[in-house]
Amino acid sequence: MLVRSFSKSPLECGTDEAGRGCLAGPVTAAAVILPKKFRNKLINDSKKINSVSRASLRKVIEEKAVCYSVQHIYMEEIDEINILNASILAMHKCIDELDPIPEFIIVDGNRFKNFKGVPHECIIKGDGKYLTIAAASILAKTYRDEFMMRIHEEYPMYNWKQNKGYPTVEHREAIKKYGVTKYHRRSFKLLPEQLELSF
Repeated sequence: MLVRSFSKSPLECGTDEAGRGCLAGPVTAAAVILPKKFRNKLINDSKKINSVSRASLRKVIEEKAVCYSVQHIYMEEIDEINILNASILAMHKCIDELDPIPEFIIVDGNRFKNFKGVPHECIIKGDGKYLTIAAASILAKTYRDEFMMRIHEEYPMYNWKQNKGYPTVEHREAIKKYGVTKYHRRSFKLLPEQLELSF
């Protein structure tokens, strides 16, 4: 089972994002504060859990959490401020929605910006080490996947229900054939350099 908390604070929040490396769709972050005595052996890094288990664990997290928030930062803003800043902004927006306000923040990865003076710690691969970060990773992943499933109905030729906007061979072939949609991140390298792409 993952470690309950990094700090001694009962109001420690874990935060993580999903979709940072995608060519299309938003980057989605979640922040979670879990009860002090919360335990769950099944919660883990969302990438290590299948979609059925993620959906089931999302319900548990939402029911048991002291509080949680999920926020999308959309393609236009990603293109404007870059993906790293967009990821951190999504986390900040989530944390800002939490009630009560966290006393300590643990972040998956190695980059973060100070949030209103609340102490924080960046933890590489934290979603496989700490319960609150893993819980945030599950919420971020499931909410983002739902968004990609919805826009798949609008643009089925990109097969976003399967690839979720990641740069698979199939996705890039569809971009080459059908062009760019309003959901693509135009600041990203959507195709290899040898292929021209007109916007």
